Amino acid sequence: MAQVDGSYDCVTKSPMGDQKSVFTVTSDGDSFTGQNAGAMGSLDVENGKVDGNKLTWTMNMKVPMPMTLECEATIDGDALTGTIKAGAFGSMAMTGTRQG
Repeated sequence: MAQVDGSYDCVTKSPMGDQKSVFTVTSDGDSFTGQNAGAMGSLDVENGKVDGNKLTWTMNMKVPMPMTLECEATIDGDALTGTIKAGAFGSMAMTGTRQG
């Protein structure tokens, strides 16, 4: 199993401009918990699943409007690449680098 645990400095390309956040991952076998915290607040990981170096999860956004985000990312060494699907807003690219 790939090492996915850690904190990642991330940027999401959103319709509101680049959104910087810190995404934390704590895995437990084929599942994980964590959160994505940035200027828009902190969103908890829900339904986090680990498949090798691929993560899938959802987050429930409340601001600026209620919406369930469907997320996936691949961890390659210290690099994270993924997408966040936000309903009618479509998919947004997410990239990150593991801290320290």
